[in-house]
Amino acid sequence: MNSASARPALLLTIGAPDEFRARLSTHYDVLGPFDARFGDAVAALPRRDAERIAVIVAYGTTKVTPDVIDALPALALVCCVGSGYEGVDLVAARARGIAVANSVGSNASAVADLAVGLMIASVRGIAAGDAFVRRGDWARGKRPGDVRGLTGRKVGVFGLGAIGMKIAQRCEAFEMEVAYHGRAPHAGVRWPFHATLLDLARWADVLMIAVRAGPANRHAVDARVLAALGSDGHVVNITRGSVIDEAAMVRALSDGTIAGAGLDVFEREPAVPDELRALPNVVMTPHLGGAADEAQDAMREATWRNLEAFATRGAPVQAVLER
Repeated sequence: MNSASARPALLLTIGAPDEFRARLSTHYDVLGPFDARFGDAVAALPRRDAERIAVIVAYGTTKVTPDVIDALPALALVCCVGSGYEGVDLVAARARGIAVANSVGSNASAVADLAVGLMIASVRGIAAGDAFVRRGDWARGKRPGDVRGLTGRKVGVFGLGAIGMKIAQRCEAFEMEVAYHGRAPHAGVRWPFHATLLDLARWADVLMIAVRAGPANRHAVDARVLAALGSDGHVVNITRGSVIDEAAMVRALSDGTIAGAGLDVFEREPAVPDELRALPNVVMTPHLGGAADEAQDAMREATWRNLEAFATRGAPVQAVLER
């Protein structure tokens, strides 16, 4: 085996600019990215490669399962690009002494921007207005009905982390009232805390979902929460589709339980139910929250800092799970 092939390898599951790949190559032989499903791609690796993969770089939704972990005996770090890491089996990683890291906060501004954009689009009926003009209805003398605007509305932020904080700050600029719910109150935060999500939904006109996804939050926004939000209420989700009971949301949008929704994420991406796509009171984007140049640059930079720290000191900067 030559000296190059003796180096530890890094399994890259995402597309990356040549400059970023070159930086990764200072510490690792870079393999990938792969077009096939991740588990299948790992299973198909030549043994000589599988046995020297020390690092996986992936989005948080990538399924790093016990089977994947078992197939990579030298794996020491799973480095998630972005704040999510729900695809990583933390129990299996802990049992093997594998570190897990993320880059929380690096795309917060871009995601918060999109969240506010979806809120405005839903509340002010921008997509419906666009369709109205394109159909020629305006030219035929018709006019959409008036709607209640943003000023004075109450926005409830579910999850006041890095993204939720920036959403709240942006909403204040629109002269909206802000409150939040999370695991516990944040010291020094000026916005009111609601002890339960149901209480927050009863208070709010707009429910912004910015909570971290995971088993504890699966379908946290259910039929009861949507009913509490009310017939003039809007829900915006920019975190993960699993946080909303999607079937309950479709019913709530269809029967007028809530007024509208702005969605960047879905339960079974990229599949979106036909019933949801057919509804006129929904604005949808294809998981674009972090898809801004500056956010991608920041996430790659944070990922590099984690990898460099792990290669030189044995511990990533933003550890979700330490070795």
